[in-house]
Amino acid sequence: MKLVCLLAAVLIAGCVPRKPPAEVVLAEEPSQHDLSAWGKEKLSGYSLFIGALKNFDPAPDVFPYDINSPLFSDYAYKRRFIKIPPGSTIGYDGAEVFHFPEGTILVKNFYYPADFRNPEKDIRVLETRLLILEGETWKALTYVWNEAQDEAVLELGGSTKRVAWTHYNGSAMEVNYSIPDVNQCKSCHLKGDKTMPIGLSARQLNKKKQLTEWVERGWITELPPVVPRLVAYEDLEAPIDDRARAWLEINCAHCHRPDGQAKTSGLHLMATVNSLRELGLGKAPVAAGKGSGGRMFSIVPGRPDASILVYRIESTDPGVMMPEMGRKLVHTEGVAVVRAWIREMKPVN
Repeated sequence: MKLVCLLAAVLIAGCVPRKPPAEVVLAEEPSQHDLSAWGKEKLSGYSLFIGALKNFDPAPDVFPYDINSPLFSDYAYKRRFIKIPPGSTIGYDGAEVFHFPEGTILVKNFYYPADFRNPEKDIRVLETRLLILEGETWKALTYVWNEAQDEAVLELGGSTKRVAWTHYNGSAMEVNYSIPDVNQCKSCHLKGDKTMPIGLSARQLNKKKQLTEWVERGWITELPPVVPRLVAYEDLEAPIDDRARAWLEINCAHCHRPDGQAKTSGLHLMATVNSLRELGLGKAPVAAGKGSGGRMFSIVPGRPDASILVYRIESTDPGVMMPEMGRKLVHTEGVAVVRAWIREMKPVN
């Protein structure tokens, strides 16, 4: 069993509820009457797409991208795009998020097909999130789509949408999908005292010659001989250790790292971490209580049902579940990966 397989032998035991720091709390309730200080009132105002917005046909200076292991968002599908100012370049980083130039716009559209077995048909788009780099600060904006599906409007206070669909296995599914408010966006994207992207690292983007295309466009001036790669946690051919670490990184590590919102937990859950101390091996819970489910340890090797980690990622109780924002449902497939990972663990002497 590799060192990384031991990952959070105590992972979630150290998870504690977090509060948005003072820096990201608005002075007053967001108001829709003064949107100009935040961003354009309508998504169409950015000219990111041509033709009908819902078709996601990018403008000539807007390009699609994808990542290996996406964050779970109640099974919502996502379409991602990026716009880089002409003549600008991206600073390469082998471990963290790329260093993007001023004026970069990151676009993420969230939608549900009526039937997941036919994902290109009968699509309902719920929201589009933008991250715009202005004055060396990332501005996070959320646009909520109308019922006509022909426009999305800036919404600072968030929203909730009831969604129903037919799942991959033919079962009927539904959820009260939560669209985050301004503070929630900043809270999840906070790194230190700055709002930052989460998934745009070389390790996440290293798929299907995607980075080579960025080099050909002149966005990246040079790539190292070997580019690191985060595996896709859905890849059944990949080692279970790597799959579980990838799932934990994208779903947990944006907070559980030394400069994240949950830094007081003492856990660092990036897949690149190998230190047992940073991973939490042998670490007692910061606060047990309800979040422990009466279980003593975050991970009990070979026994997922005795592990706090499994208890929390399987829960939908707001006072227990992890991650605590961004989902209402249990990620059944992701939990299965973590369960298999724990089941294969050998007892630590």
